[in-house]
Amino acid sequence: MPLKKRVAYYYDEDVGNYNYGYMHPMKPFRMRMAHNLVTAYGLDQKMSIIRPPRASKQQLTRFHSDDYMEFLSRVTPELAELEPEHTSVYLSGDDCPAFDGVYEFCTISAGGSIAGAQRINHGDADVVVNWAGGLHHAKKSAASGFCYVNDIVLAILELLRYHQRVVYLDIDVHHGDGVEEAFYTTDRVMSVSFHKFGDFFPGTGHVHDVGIGRGKGYAINVPLRDGIDDSSYASVFRPVMTSIMERFRPGAIVMQCGTDSLSGDRIGCFNLSMQGHASCVDFMKSFGVPLFCLGGGGYTIRNVARTWAYETAVLLGEQLDPVMPYNDYYDFYGPDFRLDVLASNMDNANTPEYLQKTVAIIDDHLRDLPHAPSVQIHATPRDWAEDSSDNEIDDCELDENPERKMSARQRDARVVPLTELYYSEDEDAVPPGAAEGAAYRHTGTSSRPLRSMR
Repeated sequence: MPLKKRVAYYYDEDVGNYNYGYMHPMKPFRMRMAHNLVTAYGLDQKMSIIRPPRASKQQLTRFHSDDYMEFLSRVTPELAELEPEHTSVYLSGDDCPAFDGVYEFCTISAGGSIAGAQRINHGDADVVVNWAGGLHHAKKSAASGFCYVNDIVLAILELLRYHQRVVYLDIDVHHGDGVEEAFYTTDRVMSVSFHKFGDFFPGTGHVHDVGIGRGKGYAINVPLRDGIDDSSYASVFRPVMTSIMERFRPGAIVMQCGTDSLSGDRIGCFNLSMQGHASCVDFMKSFGVPLFCLGGGGYTIRNVARTWAYETAVLLGEQLDPVMPYNDYYDFYGPDFRLDVLASNMDNANTPEYLQKTVAIIDDHLRDLPHAPSVQIHATPRDWAEDSSDNEIDDCELDENPERKMSARQRDARVVPLTELYYSEDEDAVPPGAAEGAAYRHTGTSSRPLRSMR
């Protein structure tokens, strides 16, 4: 009997508080719905639930430009309105508004992805989940397609410090252009994207876009047409990914699980069921390579929550009752209240001949590549230190208050709401400023595996 995978699941309850705008299709609230469903099914008791540290500016600028991060950390809706020309350099109109707390939202998303990659590097987990991540369109010096910080690139850069080769796999309906662009000239990252191609954002990802220089052949694009269903998708996905895994032999897989490829999505145009989408996750898990699953697109939020909760169970090897348990957002899932997203009867424009031709072209690209490109042997660099600015602030606060054992920032990092079902062995600990009986408890550490309240 195979051993159970060690699964680490990153979640910060604050992520659901942010709002792109009332009419904007991107709803961070969907992560709170997904997490609530995870806990309602009791999956939190079967894995390590970790509140990620917020990413520092030093960490974000490992990929993003200094001026862009400086702008993002200062921008507000009011500032964006006063300086539209300056704002338009970094933020793309209605797609990427300067909403309240945009920078903090980005530090949550990126913080979970960086910490998850470190956990894989240290051998502390076989599978890592960060549904708040997967923002694949963000560029080095600008936001794009609802994405401000490319947490995926930051996670892959972290993984490359320990692993010679990493596969990036994207099953969002949109092309993973930001990640592909970041690694377009290297043979250490194989980027693979299954996406709608044609008159559709971002308009990139042709089957013959394969990389340049040393990276030629290491960008694999699978352009698909409207209405692709589970069987058609599997007929392309499985042979392509099998060939890539056999030839490239990665040390880790980063998988963007955007759910806008599901049937009935507000923006997407594919016809995948929840089972079809999740079968891709299960297939990649079967290779036995460390797997990092991230979120991404998905704009029918009840289906996003259903699918990510179900895929969490798939990663844990757990079976879930299709009859949904009562949860805080139960009314969203009516009228059937079941854990399922069914395909519709929309036409499938992907003919067998078109799909076979696409697979044949990709096989030709892969045939020209060397098996498992080598990397010059070098010592593994030390882990990045924490942001010095945070340490300096902590030191100053402790100098002013020598009777304290930790700063307010350090203390806050150890506090989580009881509503998110975290558990602490310290039953009497109460965070600073909280009244007795308040809905918070001190966890003792921000990275220790936590169990749910019973």
